[in-house]
Amino acid sequence: MPSSVLFIVCVLVWGTTWFAILYQLEAIAPGAGVALRFTLAALAVALWAWWRGENLRLPVRLHRWFALQGLAGFALAYWCVYEAERHVVTGLVAVGYAASPLLNMVLARWLLGSPMSRRVAIGGVAGVGGVVMIFWHEFARLAASPSVLTGAALTAAAVLMSSVSSLCAAHYHRQQVSGPAPLAWAMGYGALCMALLSLASGESWTLRWSAAFGWSLAYLVLAGSVLAFGSYYALMKRIGPARAAYVGVSTPVVAMTVSMLFEGYRPEALAVAGALLAVAGNVWALWPQRAGPSIKAPA
Repeated sequence: MPSSVLFIVCVLVWGTTWFAILYQLEAIAPGAGVALRFTLAALAVALWAWWRGENLRLPVRLHRWFALQGLAGFALAYWCVYEAERHVVTGLVAVGYAASPLLNMVLARWLLGSPMSRRVAIGGVAGVGGVVMIFWHEFARLAASPSVLTGAALTAAAVLMSSVSSLCAAHYHRQQVSGPAPLAWAMGYGALCMALLSLASGESWTLRWSAAFGWSLAYLVLAGSVLAFGSYYALMKRIGPARAAYVGVSTPVVAMTVSMLFEGYRPEALAVAGALLAVAGNVWALWPQRAGPSIKAPA
């Protein structure tokens, strides 16, 4: 599948999962909801790997990376996202993920020795600036709310944990290990860690079932977890964690479009300009280019 298609799949799916999460929060506690989501996702991805004929028995030495990937990306990051959406609007959480390319680039340079492209850095700054412009008036309205700081801190933690998870995957990708099998293990470890943390915290596992909860869970598991993460890690293997993280810059633009279509949202001129700037940043960073200058990691 072309990299452009993988990118579009991730953006379209993750641009709509923010709203599905809200239906989960109405029915189940955040930790329990994350554990349930990724338990089902791990089983689905394992079935996918089995159907493809992949060997689920991967080297023991790699399981520490699967476990760290799962703990960071499928437990802590999503717990922070679910909790953040209890304090602030989904747009603020989405904006936080617009910083993913820059953070992934810095961490990849420090931890994996990857070069830091000036082109990607400039595109990342433009993308973050554009997304902030989209939600600027929303931020202004929230400035006086005491819960904003909590939501912002949780969002920042979620972005950091997601970046750590991506770098774990990048590490074992370098060892020619990829596909559904390692993803199934990572999701399984993440679900187990989240379940244990949820139980240890005394969180309620009471479920208030409804049709909205059922369809939103199915969407989050099949589209938001299996399809989107499968596409994202395949994309990351091809173009690297920094450039793949531009998915996080584009998803808020999709979220704004969904709000226009289904929630009656009418963007102001500043938001339209921000969307154009975010798209321009993506095009600048991801457009094919000749080899150019980059900031090398220290030896």
